[in-house]
Amino acid sequence: MQTSPDHPLNPSPDSKWQTFFQDNDVLLQIDKDVRRLCPDIAFFQRPTDFPCKRIVDNPEVERLNKRVQFSVLKSANVTQKGLGVTKQISVSRRVANEEYAPLRAGQEAHWEVVERLLFVYAKLNPGQSYVQGMNEIIGPLYYTFASDSCLQWKEHAEADCFFCFTNLMSEIRDFFIKCLDDSESGIMKMMNRLSDKIKVVDYAVWHHLHQLDVKPQFYSFRWLTLLLSQEFPLPDVIRIWDSLFADSNRFDFLLDVCCAMHVLVRSQILAGDFPSNMKLLQNYPQMDIKEVLSKAMQLSLQSFIS
Repeated sequence: MQTSPDHPLNPSPDSKWQTFFQDNDVLLQIDKDVRRLCPDIAFFQRPTDFPCKRIVDNPEVERLNKRVQFSVLKSANVTQKGLGVTKQISVSRRVANEEYAPLRAGQEAHWEVVERLLFVYAKLNPGQSYVQGMNEIIGPLYYTFASDSCLQWKEHAEADCFFCFTNLMSEIRDFFIKCLDDSESGIMKMMNRLSDKIKVVDYAVWHHLHQLDVKPQFYSFRWLTLLLSQEFPLPDVIRIWDSLFADSNRFDFLLDVCCAMHVLVRSQILAGDFPSNMKLLQNYPQMDIKEVLSKAMQLSLQSFIS
């Protein structure tokens, strides 16, 4: 049986072109997300000390961000002056954002390394692929390895980060799979456990939020899915994760940290209405992370004793 040649318009799911286009859709989302990773610091825009030589030194290898780079044809707006007479009035041209532009030849920005890590993960896990938010999980991991004071360890930051990210995702992957939201390991179950824990720890806070109809889904979805990586500055996130990953019951302790965050702003919650509490919990105020972890540890010990 003769098979038809593969081509870009081939609708067959087995077409290599279909795979290429699907990969580009995933890569486009990754590219958007990693470029805005940790915007408060310039680290991810800086060049890595250990770029992948097989990519940066080989002109035949296309960088991932080049695959999804937009290009705009030169164009001009014209007006008609009488019959057959035209006049050019402006030229439209897209200018690249220098902040996000790739570095010169031979260099590679940290965000490009993270982009490669996430794309490889998506290819190795086609059932899950890439989901927005994974960039916020891998960011603190990569930063920790890539800023190590030991050059020997720093050189292998990419490989070490991928190993740790893969292992961490094996524990939280169900948070990123929508069809598992209501399962025993899904994100809805975690949010319900948080609500139940707040009810036990501080009934007045739970009751007030319940009366205002401030549901945990409105704010704790991000807290739990991204392991609080969006609620605190990067150094504080690393400190929180240090405690989380050192605890074999890390997700129970994550709930303790989230409960502590409620308790520490208790007076503001009880005095607030729906809009003010939504603003408070969705934009958690800055505070000493030691105080948050100390309160979380206290709540954890209380749960253990009871």
